[in-house]
Amino acid sequence: MSILMPITVPENIKPANTETQRHGENLKKKSSKHRWIHSFLPKLSQKCFLHFSVALFLCVSSPFPAFCSDDPLIDADRASTIEFLLERAITHKLISGGIVLVGNRKGTLYTATRGNIGVEQTSPPITVDTLFDIASLTKVFATAPAIMKLLEEGKLSLMDPITRWFPELNDSGREETTILNLLTHTSGLHDVSMQSPSPMANLLLKATRFGDSPTYGNRFLYADINFILLAELVQRAAGIPFDQFCREQLYFPLEMNKTGFLPQKEFHGTIAPTVSRGNVLNSGVVQDENARLLGGIAGHAGLFSSASDLSRFAMMILNSGATGGGNHVFSERVMSQMTAPYFYNNGKIIRGLGWDIHSPYSSPRGNSFSDMSFGHTGYSGSSVWIDPEQDIFVILLTIRLDYHDKRKFNRFRSDISTLATTLFAHPALTSKLLETAVSSDLLKP
Repeated sequence: MSILMPITVPENIKPANTETQRHGENLKKKSSKHRWIHSFLPKLSQKCFLHFSVALFLCVSSPFPAFCSDDPLIDADRASTIEFLLERAITHKLISGGIVLVGNRKGTLYTATRGNIGVEQTSPPITVDTLFDIASLTKVFATAPAIMKLLEEGKLSLMDPITRWFPELNDSGREETTILNLLTHTSGLHDVSMQSPSPMANLLLKATRFGDSPTYGNRFLYADINFILLAELVQRAAGIPFDQFCREQLYFPLEMNKTGFLPQKEFHGTIAPTVSRGNVLNSGVVQDENARLLGGIAGHAGLFSSASDLSRFAMMILNSGATGGGNHVFSERVMSQMTAPYFYNNGKIIRGLGWDIHSPYSSPRGNSFSDMSFGHTGYSGSSVWIDPEQDIFVILLTIRLDYHDKRKFNRFRSDISTLATTLFAHPALTSKLLETAVSSDLLKP
């Protein structure tokens, strides 16, 4: 049973297109604490009951107005679908379209899409293969794994002072700042404006003026500059361009054939657009201005990818670094190290190496992911969250329209994750995850 509400979209956006695929096993039976409800609703199936429970949760907690009919069971079924959450986001002009992909270590469990790539009536619909500007997901699908690959090869250490790779920063007070600090946003560096014609040299010059932060090493401060420097470090350590290293070492082994920087112009019409200055929709050009200054290839933003490709990466993580064919892109030890928790701000902030675990940016974690889950968000409307304990990941890619109401957009992300994990999560035996916690106090150089 599923009745969809009419969709109202901005005048410059065409009505959304629908494409939904469902996969996976039947939902688990509810626990005994819910049995009392069956005396009132004896004909309600276990699945409908779960839908009804999730619907009640979303109705009382969601910032969006509820859409109700005269039949509560219809409302429960409708409100409990991920498709409906996408439709509500379109109705409230948060997005003009998007895709949700839910999977586990074996493959895709579920996909739902809404909308078209462009505003023209002939624009193709969004699919699992549609390319998106994934913004800050670049940090965890390019930069952090590239650093870990070099670590695995023995070319660098997490405790390397950044002055080893950036002699420009000698005598700047940054001698104690390490690669680990950059990966966990605990370097004390702040974002700065970059200038042409040599944006990287200009950035390094400005970085020398920061000096050593009194909170360096134990305080979290999210800043793109950390990952801009890391991408430059990859180039210096590997001896080849950053995008080439990622393509050869990460995307080729995983058959992520659509993922990369600087998509070719002939494909721009098939790439989901982002909103730039003047509310103009641009396709195929990175939204982030600093990434543009760096030529479209940067460590903090600039990567384009699809839900299908990102799912391959997420599956590799859930399989401890192995591909579907059994080949290892990373060793199990390196994968565990990348996603182990590092505690900062007196334990209030928990980060992995690049990955977010618990912080003010953790909205895609929702209310159903485990404490050992991790993920990241992207400014363009993208996010991913991965949970080895429950063997599940949720990918959200959207054409974001509203960049002002962050609270509402974060709630949208949270609701998608909460519903997806409630419907599709399957616990895995990962008791050793709890043994990987690392205190930042033990990692001071």
